[in-house]
Amino acid sequence: MATFVVRGGKRLAGTVRPAGNKNAALPMMAAALLTDEPVVLENVPRIRDVETMRELLAAVGTEAEWEGPSTLRLVTPDLRTDRVDPALAGRIRASVLLAGPALARARSLKLPPPGGDVIGRRRLDTHFMALQALGAEIEASDAYLLRTKGLRGREIFLDEPSVTATENALMASTLAQGSTILRNAATEPHVRQLCHLLNAMGASISGIGTNELRTEGVETLHGATARVEPDHIEVGSFIGLAATTRSELTIGPVVPAQLDSVCLGFGRLGICWELRGEMLRLPGDQNLEIQMDFGERVPTLADGPWPAFPPDLISIATVVATQCRGIVLIHEKMFESRLFFVDKLVSMGARIVLCDPHRAVVVGPSPLQGVELESPDIRAGMAMLIAALGAEGESRIHNIGQIERGYERIDERLRALGAEIERVD
Repeated sequence: MATFVVRGGKRLAGTVRPAGNKNAALPMMAAALLTDEPVVLENVPRIRDVETMRELLAAVGTEAEWEGPSTLRLVTPDLRTDRVDPALAGRIRASVLLAGPALARARSLKLPPPGGDVIGRRRLDTHFMALQALGAEIEASDAYLLRTKGLRGREIFLDEPSVTATENALMASTLAQGSTILRNAATEPHVRQLCHLLNAMGASISGIGTNELRTEGVETLHGATARVEPDHIEVGSFIGLAATTRSELTIGPVVPAQLDSVCLGFGRLGICWELRGEMLRLPGDQNLEIQMDFGERVPTLADGPWPAFPPDLISIATVVATQCRGIVLIHEKMFESRLFFVDKLVSMGARIVLCDPHRAVVVGPSPLQGVELESPDIRAGMAMLIAALGAEGESRIHNIGQIERGYERIDERLRALGAEIERVD
């Protein structure tokens, strides 16, 4: 297994370009199963999760080829829904996204249990209840057996605004008979991007960007070309990097409309920035001070479904808070195991009290020291990498495959900013 060797305590400088949104690229790749014509996706990140999804799709009949550094062409002349590789499905959560398009086009699927980050219970009930409402029959054994005699549109209220369940129901509804109204739908930027791709393929989806999506089923879909937008989670990660290392960085291009909650959350930690068009500039050597609530009360930084502060940035915000003057309560509402990585930060010198699986109190600033670390998931891994770059001395981060699942060539891009980081196999 590869390891990152990081010598921290150095200020960085330069411009960094965020990669395409991973959480948009994966469902957009799955949407290619809905047609036998080519779907071309531009600005796709070259990361492990995308490669795993490409292999998954290839196993069921998709020809998925890179046509350039970040352009992916997918065409599925024949869909073989009994050939989903269990080992590949077990690597990523996004393998569940095969369910909606496979039911819509081929009316059946044998789906092994999906994998993904171990950050708490991640139920599939919302997916299956939505698909059952559309006319699917589902049996659970060592794999999930999904079949239908034909999908029919109807009004569905999701029991939680799950992103991937919304995407699955949307893809299934495009070829269902009649109208589908999806209420309590997720509204994340990646859901909107999938909607726009499906419409470019001939679907009829309205209400995009709201929590009520309406689909008018069509007979067939055709090919299309779409561009994946910059990843706002990666933008937030680089904001955290700049703040923790006291570095002057420029990040862009970004989609400003996607950064309201990101900047609001980091603003509570005292981070300042300047937005010039599509470029976000973070000044160096910021005076990071946690912004107290009125009455000098301890503030809370909490995540939630869009448009709240993104759950995928809670780990990074926790690292930043260790370098801020003051006290803050970090409240991870979505996943009960995501904050367990803070024991690694404590070993580096951070002052953190883990109150329960969802809440941690951070007291800063605390000088961090380099130690041996291991990445438990994508976002905690990136958070620990940021902590290592801000720490004095040398850190070694093992299991970096987790980080590389979500961040493209991260060591190369950090070295371009002046970081001392080496990838050792």
